[in-house]
Amino acid sequence: MTARISRPAKSATQSGAARAKAWLLEYAPAGRSIEPLMGWTSSTDTSSQVKLWFATREEAVAYAEREGISYRVEEPHPTTRRVMAYADNFKTSRIGQWTH
Repeated sequence: MTARISRPAKSATQSGAARAKAWLLEYAPAGRSIEPLMGWTSSTDTSSQVKLWFATREEAVAYAEREGISYRVEEPHPTTRRVMAYADNFKTSRIGQWTH
């Protein structure tokens, strides 16, 4: 059973970064089966539903090593913010046309 340790990006629908600073340990999904009559997918592996949150990467790695869980760490991509004032939409030197 392999676990993935990552720091998820903030949700696109939220402006805050509350969960973007925590590290997440989640198990990789095991084999799934397709029910022949209805075609529903099912799994007997309940550990794929477990998500553990940690404050730091080192805590998540220490937990995985202590419990004997094989893991892989995915480093987060750096976020870049483009600071722009609302008035910049109306500048005369704007490259694109202003349309509504």
